[in-house]
Amino acid sequence: MELLTKLQSRLDVLEERSLIRKRRTVDSPTGPRLTVDGREVLCFSSNDYLSLASHPRVMAALQEGVALYGAGSGASHLISGHSRAHAQLEERLAEFVGTHIASARALYFCTGYMANLAVLTGLAAGDKDTEFFSESLNHASLIDGARLSRTTIKVYGHADVEALAGLLAASTAANKIVVTDSVFSMDGDLAPLPALLALCEQHGAWLVVDDAHGFGTLGENGRGALEHFNLRSPCLVYMGTLGKAAGVGGAFVAAHEVVIETLIQTARPYIFTTAAPPALAHALLTSVDIIAGEEGRARRANVQSLVKQLRTGLRLERWQHMPSDTAVQPIIIGENPETMRAAAALYAQGLWVGGIRPPTVPQGTSRLRVTLAAGHTAAEVDQLIAALNALERTSHER
Repeated sequence: MELLTKLQSRLDVLEERSLIRKRRTVDSPTGPRLTVDGREVLCFSSNDYLSLASHPRVMAALQEGVALYGAGSGASHLISGHSRAHAQLEERLAEFVGTHIASARALYFCTGYMANLAVLTGLAAGDKDTEFFSESLNHASLIDGARLSRTTIKVYGHADVEALAGLLAASTAANKIVVTDSVFSMDGDLAPLPALLALCEQHGAWLVVDDAHGFGTLGENGRGALEHFNLRSPCLVYMGTLGKAAGVGGAFVAAHEVVIETLIQTARPYIFTTAAPPALAHALLTSVDIIAGEEGRARRANVQSLVKQLRTGLRLERWQHMPSDTAVQPIIIGENPETMRAAAALYAQGLWVGGIRPPTVPQGTSRLRVTLAAGHTAAEVDQLIAALNALERTSHER
């Protein structure tokens, strides 16, 4: 069949370029130690940064949520699917991050991808006199959200504040929206948010911050990048995911109450989808309590200790360990085949580290993406360090 032949030819090209992605089946709860396809491995490829996905209190809260609200929501939020658990979670999140945003409300979404599509299309709202200013390393959901807005998009270089300043100064658009990740998920570095916010306030622009990898992990109380940089402004529109450091699922947007009401009334990804199961929202109330409390602070401190241990212990000569103080610790290898050989060699030793290739990262920068979690031990990180150092020497000898 010709249609299938065309698709197969595309798959063959991906295979030739070492770009085929394959799934592994996990048979155990998410955590640093997993059973994968019947085999025990140490996982250094998860975004469960605070190791809350299998936390006894969070699991108990999820079970309680099912008992209270059942398995599903039954409808979209604007029909009959908005439960008391959703409302309580939104109130808690608005309180948690609201010190950084005037008159803050929060809105819960099924996924971070949907939240970003909703924010960018909602802020544009069909206004052709809108311009987006998008960071070159932004997540795919931010790129797609800007494209779906059907307005002008200007891309500025990674962390290039001067370039953004020039673009904003030259813009005559009435509705300006600057869009950036906070922690860049494949590089682990932070956006220069204080400088970006200063520019937005100077030029009357929104600053949309995707804090998917910062919420729960940054700031003394885990409030994320806004707390880390001590930012406060009505220009901020903040997105945090709840399936990474929070350990459950979904995402939220926090912004001025007028922004949130606009999204409720106009954002198609919010209006036209079934609400997430209320039990998830109920469990997330416990996750936020842990993040905000002493246990959350201890878990963040342990992650930082492991980051320092990894950075001190690696002795790489040819591979490049990217500068990052976050839980995301990338090691750039370069070409796809060598990257995937390295990932396979680590996995053979019982160490699961993701091999990341284009289009997720630029051509020629394929990498191992090491992620550290609060549940890892120093001995386990030492095991990873030894394996990476030995593997790079072996690879270099080839």
